[in-house]
Amino acid sequence: MEAFDWAWPTRIDRAAVEAALHLDFLTAGRNCVLVAAQGLGKTMIAQNIAHQAVLAGHHVLFTTAAQLLLDLGSQESARGLARRLNYYGQRGVLVLDELGYLSYDARAADLLFQVVSRRYERNSLVLTTNLAFSDWPTIFPNAGSAIALIDRLIHHAEIITIEGESYRRRAAEATRKAAARPKPTP
Repeated sequence: MEAFDWAWPTRIDRAAVEAALHLDFLTAGRNCVLVAAQGLGKTMIAQNIAHQAVLAGHHVLFTTAAQLLLDLGSQESARGLARRLNYYGQRGVLVLDELGYLSYDARAADLLFQVVSRRYERNSLVLTTNLAFSDWPTIFPNAGSAIALIDRLIHHAEIITIEGESYRRRAAEATRKAAARPKPTP
């Protein structure tokens, strides 16, 4: 986090991020949700939270929403699915990255709901999303599943919203401008 440019986002609650990095939310089984557009540091912050949790002796699993759902969806038996749901439900800290980048079918939405429900009020979840909660129905097949998922997810959660321009876009623009400058002739 030393390299994080706190001045770049137009809006970020630094105290909330630092509290999350101190793992304050873990003691009560709360969640931490990072909401921001692409390129504002959600994943980096989530990785740092995961790292701090490992250093503090917590079991941590870091995965993307797509990877989790692919794993759960590939289970060929009810017993295998139950075993994987328990695995994701019982990890000390589950970091679920990139929720909102892809749309989900009804089965995937149900599986994600089951993971969140199994963790609800027991084990903390760190989640990154590029969508405001009001936009979640656009990635789920019905508004009911999105509302139920959001309800359990945010009931006991620290929600950190970051606003601004993409770091990656800024870096790409700087690289492009540097390449476009005339080169001195020897």
